[in-house]
Amino acid sequence: MEKTRTQFYVVKTGDNLTKIAQRFHVTVDQIMAWNPQIKDRNKIFPDQRIRVAPPQETDGDGEYEPFPGADFFQPSVTSPVIEAMGYRLIEEECSMYSGGPDSTWSPADQKSYANWQRKLGFSGPDADGIPGRTSWNKLHVPAVYE
Repeated sequence: MEKTRTQFYVVKTGDNLTKIAQRFHVTVDQIMAWNPQIKDRNKIFPDQRIRVAPPQETDGDGEYEPFPGADFFQPSVTSPVIEAMGYRLIEEECSMYSGGPDSTWSPADQKSYANWQRKLGFSGPDADGIPGRTSWNKLHVPAVYE
């Protein structure tokens, strides 16, 4: 079985969810499920990044993102790994995002991750919102292929 990669699509002028779904051989309902930040299926915007493939369908090798190290999580870092992490935090009901996650590390990412750490039973400085190896490995952030 071939790996399904976490894929994101940047909306272009004239796109709608039906066209995007057809292009990626998925349904509009699937796109809606993978993108909780989209509240109205008729309202997407140019330059909006949306997930167009499920986050965790793989055959095993390279299924999850390896822990990138605590120094990775800085406001200057932009990576699709951060966005994929944000979607996993939403799936785990730990979201503190007002819209949806994006690829730049933000205070909302840190607050959401702190919720995840507390959900795992961490407290005090161990629930500061900065990912550590143990909590990261339990989150199962899907592998992102750039």
